Amino acid sequence: MAYRNIIRIDEEKCDGCGICARACHEGAIRIIDGKAKLVKESYCDGLGDCIGECPQDAITIEQREAEEYDAEAVEQAQKKQNDSEPAPACQCQGTMVKTLERGKTEKSSESQPSLLSNWPVQIKLLPVNAPYFDGASLLIAADCVPCAFGSFHSQFVDGRVVLLGCPKLDDAKYYEEKLTQIFAANDIKDISIVFMEVPCCTGLIWLVESAIEKSGKQIPVTKTKIGINGNICNNQNSIFGELL
Repeated sequence: MAYRNIIRIDEEKCDGCGICARACHEGAIRIIDGKAKLVKESYCDGLGDCIGECPQDAITIEQREAEEYDAEAVEQAQKKQNDSEPAPACQCQGTMVKTLERGKTEKSSESQPSLLSNWPVQIKLLPVNAPYFDGASLLIAADCVPCAFGSFHSQFVDGRVVLLGCPKLDDAKYYEEKLTQIFAANDIKDISIVFMEVPCCTGLIWLVESAIEKSGKQIPVTKTKIGINGNICNNQNSIFGELL
């Protein structure tokens, strides 16, 4: 152990955008449960390349007792990463958390303006503590729905934070745990579940209901089934989390 400069991450300020993880060439920072974490003290050189990249000013340099910087271990880890491991999701520019300005898309004869107000939208990529979750109305939709239902944006997206996933092809257990964390950590106003009429798609309802129950919250839920021909089959309203 040595008394040296090392980064400090304020988790209260961190919104899990992942910019610092990409800026840290040594791999000392990772995004875990929606927050940046210093996972290897010996990988942090204390120079603070990540500080200037943080939009929330959540990273500072402090002097404290920490493991000595191990340049050789960093080099070996980087080589292993390049040779055999896919890049982690947090290093992809497309996963950066963004709040979008609705209605700002240029209108043309070829497209309608997008009403999407958040990015990313895939459940696996969403940070648990994204700022747009606070007080939000959520739209949790099967990822086939936007293709099957032509008025997806105007009827479902407007005014909602969008989460997309496939209960059949993706890791359902991971989705259940991730949704539980999101519901527990944020003040969710209500949830709209939109799913396809195919039997496997009803698993999305189970995932959301189970996650609400595990979160200990009471959240109003609307369920809408979409036919493969693009029609709305039915609507159902309920409140999950109540003791009946």
